[in-house]
Amino acid sequence: MNPPSWTPPSTPAFAPTPDPLTPVRDLPHAHFQPGDEVVVLKGVAGRELWGDTARVVAPSWHTPTDEDGWRIRNSAGGAQTYITAHPRYLVHLKRRCPDCFIHLRAMGELLLPQYASHPGAVIDCGWYTTTALGQLVHVADARAGR
Repeated sequence: MNPPSWTPPSTPAFAPTPDPLTPVRDLPHAHFQPGDEVVVLKGVAGRELWGDTARVVAPSWHTPTDEDGWRIRNSAGGAQTYITAHPRYLVHLKRRCPDCFIHLRAMGELLLPQYASHPGAVIDCGWYTTTALGQLVHVADARAGR
């Protein structure tokens, strides 16, 4: 999987597609280490999955889930250069690990057929938001007041 070189739209072009896989993904905190390159899968671009790439920086408490998370750095910078994400949101980008490969393949099998009739579209499935405290939150994990 190669991340596209363009920036996808900030607003979903289509109705959000449910993501039943990420919310139940069970990864231990130690699965990721500082320096790992990761991607947060967000949708489909053409005939591939796409997402935001980042580098794991340091352990950090993920307040929305009350669980261990990771501080990650977006190399493109911007207003949200550093955010905190739960390990289940992350997929290794360069390291070949079986857990991430299985998740990536399952997401592809779920999403790519649904958008096959839109081969040139960049589709943000609308699964994530970033809180004012710099916490990346999957819609299935969002809780009121957090």
